[in-house]
Amino acid sequence: MSFPVFRGAGYVLVHTPDMIVKNGTTCTIEQEINPDSEFLKEIKAKIRSYEEVVNYIPNQVYIGNVRPEFLADKKLPWCEIEHKGERYGKFGQIVPEDEFLALMQICDAFELVKLSNEFVDNVKTKIEENYSELKDFFHILVGEDISGSEELLENHIAQGLYFEDKLVGYVKRAHDVDVNLSAHTMFENLVVKTSGVISALEVLRSSGVDKDSIDYVIECSEEACGDMNQRGGGNFAKSIAEMAGLTNASGSDTRGFCAAPAHALTNAAALVKAGIHKNVMVVAGGASAKLGMNAKDHLKKGLPVLEDVVGGFAVIISENDGVNPIIRTDLVGKHTVGTGSAPQAVMTSLITQGLDRDGLKIPDVDIFSVEMQNPDITKPAGAGNVPEANYKMIGALAATRGEIEKKELKDFIANHGLPGWAPTQGHIPSGVPYVGFMIDDLTVGERNRAMIVGKGSLFLGRMTNLFDGLSFIVERNPGEQEEQSSSISKDEIRKIIAESMRNIAQDMINE
Repeated sequence: MSFPVFRGAGYVLVHTPDMIVKNGTTCTIEQEINPDSEFLKEIKAKIRSYEEVVNYIPNQVYIGNVRPEFLADKKLPWCEIEHKGERYGKFGQIVPEDEFLALMQICDAFELVKLSNEFVDNVKTKIEENYSELKDFFHILVGEDISGSEELLENHIAQGLYFEDKLVGYVKRAHDVDVNLSAHTMFENLVVKTSGVISALEVLRSSGVDKDSIDYVIECSEEACGDMNQRGGGNFAKSIAEMAGLTNASGSDTRGFCAAPAHALTNAAALVKAGIHKNVMVVAGGASAKLGMNAKDHLKKGLPVLEDVVGGFAVIISENDGVNPIIRTDLVGKHTVGTGSAPQAVMTSLITQGLDRDGLKIPDVDIFSVEMQNPDITKPAGAGNVPEANYKMIGALAATRGEIEKKELKDFIANHGLPGWAPTQGHIPSGVPYVGFMIDDLTVGERNRAMIVGKGSLFLGRMTNLFDGLSFIVERNPGEQEEQSSSISKDEIRKIIAESMRNIAQDMINE
């Protein structure tokens, strides 16, 4: 059986310090209900510089410059460890805020984004140097006189764009009365689209895949675009494909809170496995609303604001090339409606379903990529070390099944787990951050089998109290075996069948 493969992965972080205060829900709600709070007075002094964000080790892991295992023996808080980072990594980059604002205008198809003349003059050269793939859209980047824009902001006709705490432009509303096309919503959606576009460019860069070969795009972020008649109608996927130059691609959006990437990846694998598409890109832009989400807790602990980046990713799934890791579409685990919400039941359904179909044991999986939340962010906020908690449950499940001894639990976590390094952007942590490293580990590395686990909280939408989750197994490509089986031509198959029929006929005559 020929399975689809992971062909490449791209990752993007966008440093957005001004958006933390102006657009993150923690700060905007505080401004509304308690505008004179000490938190609002302190937060600006606790926001990290671009250089600090680049030097932050988990961010360097995210873009592929540092292996995740490097963090395993490092004492928290990681933000206090000195490290020299780079803007560009093996899998992606960390984008400065001024470039991102300019790219938001370039990605704007309806002339909603306005930027000042001075700002555009200062950033234009950087855009032309760093994003040559978008050269056909450079003409959209135009400055103008934005004096008098404060009135538009006060009347909620526009949402401000700030750089270094200075108003440099705004996003206009797209409709006078439709709240789904308000300035606030259009701002958030353009953040998603723009960070998704950069992610798409990064996976094309890192993988070397020809953009004209991409047949389909699935977008799986946390936002939804539409209007008053179809609030989540979409389509982020095709809008991203358009900007990234994927002229032969169609696409659609998949939603499922934090579990959405797992659904999108299995959907992409199924499309390739079925022969409907040869190369599918799964992509997701970031959520500006989550910027500074746990900032109050971070400041109370004497930490800087650690949720200061918008995050995106893109992955390409393709037909089997005999080299890249195969996605075992026959070994998928899922959280069903009947699973329930007990942690043990959730973990059992996700981890063991796929393994049991192939007679595998939990320790047969070399590495599990679960909810790779950065504990530097979650522990001060009271959520604990999320990856470690997941690995403890997986290890306990293995012990319960008699696959490891209880005394081996600590070693199991160390050998089959990873420290978390993903920012709290919802769609990013669940399994996805490891894909870039996984491709290396299952090709030139020493690992042979991995499991990607995505989980989500569907109750956040107030339609159900259910959780959600999906897992699938990825293995080293057997390569030669598949090449040999696929090397037999149709004519050779016909000859074999004909020869067999002749032999059967001769045996009947002899009898």
